[in-house]
Parts: sequence; C-alpha cells; structure tokens
Amino acid sequence: KQWYQRRVRGVLCRTLQGHAHWVNTMALSTDYAIRIGNWDPSLQGTGDPASTDALTVYKKFAGAGEEFMVSGSDDFTLFLWSPSKSNKPICRMTGHQQLINQVMFSPNGKRIASASFDKSVKVWEGKTGKYISTLRGHVKAVYQVSWSADNKLLVSGSSDSTVKVWCMKTFTLLQDLPGHADEVYTVDWSPCGSRVVSGGKDKVLKIWRS
Repeated sequence: KQWYQRRVRGVLCRTLQGHAHWVNTMALSTDYAIRIGNWDPSLQGTGDPASTDALTVYKKFAGAGEEFMVSGSDDFTLFLWSPSKSNKPICRMTGHQQLINQVMFSPNGKRIASASFDKSVKVWEGKTGKYISTLRGHVKAVYQVSWSADNKLLVSGSSDSTVKVWCMKTFTLLQDLPGHADEVYTVDWSPCGSRVVSGGKDKVLKIWRS
C-alpha cells in the first residue's frame, strides 16, 4: 500500500496487488540517495544548504523524476513498480526457486539484487526488470545483500556462516570472508565504500576492510 504523508497524513493513495503470498521485502531506486542525504522536507524552500544539497542528490538519482520500487515475496517472485504513476506492475520477475529474503537497488538505480532461500543471488535490470545473472556459491539460504557505493561490488550474507563479495562486471565470486561461527543475518556496506559490516547468530559484528 502507498500512503500520502506530506500535507495530509495517512491517506491511502494506491494498493499494489500481484503477489500470491506474503511480501517480505521492498526497495526504492532512490534508497541510496535518501540514505546519504539529510534532506528535511519541512525545510524545502527555506534555502537550508544541507537540504538543498540533499535534494540535488536525490533528483540526480531519481533521473527524470520516475522512482521505481521492487518487491519480493514468499511466492518466489519479484515485481517491479512505478508507484507514483500506476498501481499496475511494470513486470513480474521469476527465476528464484524459494522465497525472497531481500531486494536492493544498486546506488545508481540501474540494477537490482535479490537474495533467496534457494541459496542464490540474482541480478536484474533496474528499470525493466530483465534478468541479468545468477550468483551461486552459498550452500544455504542467502539472507541479505548490500551494494558498494561505486556499484561495482555486491556483498552477501548467508545461513552457511559466510560473507561473500561478488564482482558486478563479471558476476563472479571475488572474495570469501569466513569467520562467523553461525548464520549471517545481516550485511551492510559503508557509504564511503571502505568497510563492510556483518552480523549473525553468533552474537558478533565483524567489520571488514577493503
């Protein structure tokens, strides 16, 4: 469901339907711009320098103004949406053999990565949903992924207790980062691109340096 929050709080704009089971995850093509900017909508038009800079970054990532959203479900599928324009999906993305744990746009919005219980990560075109490649190497469910700031690398964390770094030019495994004693539930890449952090069932966080 999409809600309007600026002037009128909590008004339902659209209901996006298509999945046949639980929706587990979703992401916006502008998530990275929102993350690194500190734009405060209440300061729009006041000339606040930080908000002005953040809005410039946001518009750069949004391109012509169209913001895309991707959703992942227990029905093994992803849907690509343009929620500001239509409640109909742009496309249905199939290929995973088990439920989708996480979806994430690359910082430039050109690609989507999806992590699944089928032990794989899939990469898709960000604006069309077209399938690009499958990353295989984990031997158990993949819980989360995260992109590097330059869009060139992807990190994944898995139930097999490993963290893996993938090259997004060749779609091959670049580096294995063992060290966790149990399942890796979460991974993230620092905005500066120099650090990866992972956390898991072994109750520890590990910070990896590039």
